Amino acid sequence: MTKQIGVFTGTRAEFGLLKPLILRLMEEDFCEIKVLVTGSHLSPDFGNTYQEIKEAGIPIAEKIQCLTEKDRPQDISNNMAMAMTGFGKYFEKNKLDLLIVLGDRYETLAVCIAAMNAQIPIAHIHGGEATQGLIDEAIRHSITKMSQLHFVTTEVYRNRVIQLGEQPSKVFNVGALGVENTKNTDFISKEELSIELGIDLKRKYGVVTFHPITLEENSGIWQFDQLIDALDAFPDMSFIITKSNADAGGRRINKSIDEYAKTHDNVAAVASLGVKRYLSAVKESAVVIGNSSSGVIEVTCLHIPTVNIGDRQKGRLMPGSVLCCEPEKKSIISAISKAISDDFYKEVQRMPHPFGDGETSKKITNILKMVFEKEGSIGVIKDFYDIEVDK
Repeated sequence: MTKQIGVFTGTRAEFGLLKPLILRLMEEDFCEIKVLVTGSHLSPDFGNTYQEIKEAGIPIAEKIQCLTEKDRPQDISNNMAMAMTGFGKYFEKNKLDLLIVLGDRYETLAVCIAAMNAQIPIAHIHGGEATQGLIDEAIRHSITKMSQLHFVTTEVYRNRVIQLGEQPSKVFNVGALGVENTKNTDFISKEELSIELGIDLKRKYGVVTFHPITLEENSGIWQFDQLIDALDAFPDMSFIITKSNADAGGRRINKSIDEYAKTHDNVAAVASLGVKRYLSAVKESAVVIGNSSSGVIEVTCLHIPTVNIGDRQKGRLMPGSVLCCEPEKKSIISAISKAISDDFYKEVQRMPHPFGDGETSKKITNILKMVFEKEGSIGVIKDFYDIEVDK
């Protein structure tokens, strides 16, 4: 019997990572894939990025609106309530055999709560990671406890999921989907990218992505101001700045991005590059700057230096190509200066990364097929795994 598997995505970044897995699962006979879309995908403010899903030839089974026009903490709570209500109705009418989710966003938690209430088993990708500067930390571990299968990116993260009480036989180290994307992308040339974005990329350039810091109220705005002040110290470089996500404070950062781009000819502001253009831009860049997890995973696979600002990614495994700095102007300038130096760039070309071999979607697909063939179905009841501690 064909299994009904839902794949949830709420942001362009999530879909970018999930795309190879979705396409692979669509080719399999043992399952039928239902892509469930919400969040910033459906917002004009964030680029209406659900169009990227359609352009990839992937049918969307359901679009559920859960994004209000503001991004205060109260609005985030309202968004979560809308997601729980909307997906609760969907799961009542559509009994899935499995729901696949990725990461640690607030709307993902809301959807997982609705699935848990509907007794739909969950497979979680990217569990066990740590981000001490974000509310995502609590969300990620909460999703882990609601999930029956776990696909992690390193052995360190696998051990952490087990430490949370999950059965070792249900926790699989499959590497990162981001590595697979970098391995298989048909890159756009720098010349084509320059024309599309309307910016000179013949000289050194940086790719900038900065998101709100959800456990530090209003600090994201101040930190972003420090960042753009630091960029002014490099007038001979160009900068591609991608817009922030839909976390609390995201729209205020995006307004600052637009204002900065209007007054700087060497800056291009982009709502959404999409995976192909983003990775192409990174591949030819001198440095990636900001506080996104992509700077820790995908960028390191392309052997490009990263300047990681502040505590948003604190707790993650940091490859040697990632330079961490304080979220203030002088520290950022110092880190960028080192990152774009010829000596450091040469070092980065030789550095390995710990995030797998780029076969993640194949591994996840084979595991799901094995589990369904062996067990028939995935139960929602779990036993807590106690780690033996020396007394």
